Amino acid sequence: MASSENSRGALFMALAMAAFTCNDAIVKSITSELGVAQIMAVRGVMATALIYCVARYLGVTLSLKMVMHPLVLLRTFFEIGATLTFLSALAHIEFAAASSIMQSLPLAVTLGAALFLGEPVGWRRWTAISVGFLGVLLIIRPGPEGFTPAALLAVAACFFTASRDLTTRRITDDIPTLSVTLFTSFANTVVGVILIAPMGGWQPVSTPTLGYLALASVLVFAGYQAVIKAMRAGEISFVAPFRYTGLLWALVIGIFLFGEHPNAYMLTGAAIVIGSGLYTFYRERKRRSPVVEKASAAPPA
Repeated sequence: MASSENSRGALFMALAMAAFTCNDAIVKSITSELGVAQIMAVRGVMATALIYCVARYLGVTLSLKMVMHPLVLLRTFFEIGATLTFLSALAHIEFAAASSIMQSLPLAVTLGAALFLGEPVGWRRWTAISVGFLGVLLIIRPGPEGFTPAALLAVAACFFTASRDLTTRRITDDIPTLSVTLFTSFANTVVGVILIAPMGGWQPVSTPTLGYLALASVLVFAGYQAVIKAMRAGEISFVAPFRYTGLLWALVIGIFLFGEHPNAYMLTGAAIVIGSGLYTFYRERKRRSPVVEKASAAPPA
């Protein structure tokens, strides 16, 4: 694949991570004013309306039968779990810490692919996965001094998200991406509405906060579209490591917007997680190289 395509894919991935991180920052900034469920509901209404309009404009088929597929329903369940746990984590722990824990997502996906999808994982990548999760332990610092129980919510969000991504791999191409996205957004909204009462009740929404939530919904949609473009433009092994640019955004936003001061434990743990993730990408690319070379060398039928 041409280097220009890889560069374009990397740019889209970096833009996607910027959009997602800015969305997370907006959500964290209003968690003191609104509950997690209410944020899910209000943002969900806006995001669902936006996705529906785009789908109609593009002429995408919106079939209830398609979104009732068991894998789509399972993916939606994992997405709701990821949203609930991660937003709850954002409300209680530092912004950069939550983002650092989520950087272990590629490791969790690799682990899940090996355990549940039977994908081959050599001892080197098993070692990288183990070291990466040790980095997560360093970030959450289990013990009486540095441990915050809410940090486990970010860990749960990571595994929910990994389960969502693994389920997405099994969904056939005949189900449009926008249909899945629309149904997931709608389901998130419904769950948010249901949980408003048990999770603190409805709070008045100010005009600025409504504007922030509208911006957050646009950022989420833009981020998902940028990820799709990134994966279609470049080689996954080249593009995927640019997910880690999200941590740079998180550190900068945490320091300048929320006044956070990342300690040595968090920075060291984040570096270990990212290093382990990059190594797994390297090993995956090296494992696939002989297969690609063999396929390209085969004579045409």
